[in-house]
Amino acid sequence: MAINTLTYAQIFQSELDRQVAWLATTGWMEGNSSRVRYNGGNEVKIPKILMDGLADYNRDTGHVMGGVTLSWQTRTLTQDRGRRFQIDPMDVDETNFVPTAGTIMGEFQRTQVVPEIDAYRYSKLATYALGTGGNSATATITGTNAINQLLSDLAAFADTIGGTYIPAIVTLSPVMKNMLASDIRFQNLVNPAVLNQGGLDVRLDALNGNVLREAPSALLKSAFVFNDGTTAGQTAGGFTPAATARNINWIICTPDVPIAISKTDVPRIFDPMTNQKANAWSIDYRKYHDLWVPDNQLKKLFVSLAPAS
Repeated sequence: MAINTLTYAQIFQSELDRQVAWLATTGWMEGNSSRVRYNGGNEVKIPKILMDGLADYNRDTGHVMGGVTLSWQTRTLTQDRGRRFQIDPMDVDETNFVPTAGTIMGEFQRTQVVPEIDAYRYSKLATYALGTGGNSATATITGTNAINQLLSDLAAFADTIGGTYIPAIVTLSPVMKNMLASDIRFQNLVNPAVLNQGGLDVRLDALNGNVLREAPSALLKSAFVFNDGTTAGQTAGGFTPAATARNINWIICTPDVPIAISKTDVPRIFDPMTNQKANAWSIDYRKYHDLWVPDNQLKKLFVSLAPAS
């Protein structure tokens, strides 16, 4: 068959990466990936900058020398996920292979990959907040106390990072946002905002200037099990909440805190004459992704969790 599978694979790769950045509720976190050194493989290096504070200026000797340290922390891409799909040649020919395969892979990313990436990132942020040096709290949120609790958390957050002039992104579920909206004060405090995600501007609400980014409750958990696809009970793949998972009320962080990366490996495409396992088109899909918070950015992350059940 005279089909240029390499060209098609490269087209799929770039389009699939763009789709994740557009559709994921955490897509805005990939805006920080430019700060990362990535040379392929499963390792990346993220920057950490430390510097001295102000000192007295002496009119005779001038400035006191200060120190600036730029170090690179090595991190590993722990999420290496993939699947193989086969398309029967009776359902597709060379002419309509690209639109058919593109539709299948796009739907796979929309319904399976994007939710998993979001779930992983939110649980990873919760892990950071609950760990050493992190900042978290437990609260039972109701329609009666929701607005007071969030405003209190935002005030404490602003105080921790050094001032209310730094806007934060608050990730919460539509159910939680509805609780906030049930208080008449919400309408007086909310204003329109724009969040850039994958080159697209997403129009959202902001509370006192802090952007409210909604995500499904099912993805806002402190821990998940990411099925391996082979173990008994995990053959369907995907992910499920861990037995110890707690519900996340909201996540507060400044836009520069989470560093997220997702990379689609070049899909391998085999036509029916090349595929040795079946008389079918075969597509191998592989996705690397992960999220990190540099040590010196932990104070700019806060997670509110519901009590353990």
